[in-house]
Amino acid sequence: METHKVIPQKKRDESAFRVAQIEIEGLRAQATAGEIVLAYFDEVGFSQVHPNRSAWTPKGGRHLIGAKRGKRLNVLAAMLSTGELFSAKIWQSTTADIFAGFIGMLKEHVGKKITVILDNASIHKAKANKHIMDFLVKQGLTLYFLPAYSPELNRIEKLWHLMKYTWMSVKCRDSEDLEADVDEILNNFGLKYKLVF
Repeated sequence: METHKVIPQKKRDESAFRVAQIEIEGLRAQATAGEIVLAYFDEVGFSQVHPNRSAWTPKGGRHLIGAKRGKRLNVLAAMLSTGELFSAKIWQSTTADIFAGFIGMLKEHVGKKITVILDNASIHKAKANKHIMDFLVKQGLTLYFLPAYSPELNRIEKLWHLMKYTWMSVKCRDSEDLEADVDEILNNFGLKYKLVF
């Protein structure tokens, strides 16, 4: 008897994945040597209804979490090789313009050569913002796009997982509570909430 069904998954290009692993190690060495700042970038959305993957309840009972409908709080963030977390929160969908603005602020904040590791989301490659990105590249920005289906190469994914499933308590929140709980973690990253870079 088979205990686990085989779930078909899209396959990534393993050779591209291995090449990216090696290249990222090289970027980490450059960051350690002080030649660049390395940034792991991603966006994430937080809902007022806490994600619930599994729970224990007494036999015959039902596990219930109250549900409030509302907008999602979206966070754009870059985890830097300096140990900082540079972030912005918005109560709207993330667009290509918002992404470009965030990357511009990140580059200005860092003030030196920076390589940003990110996925291939369409807003990251929008043609409408090519002139902005070209300008930032001339200022010392490099965008390093990960191979498809390789989220484990982006270290900030671990941060999102810890925020949603470990650091934030399981409860329903209104918009003010949600923003306050997200702020608590973002503002205390590296102090109270630690993740080894």
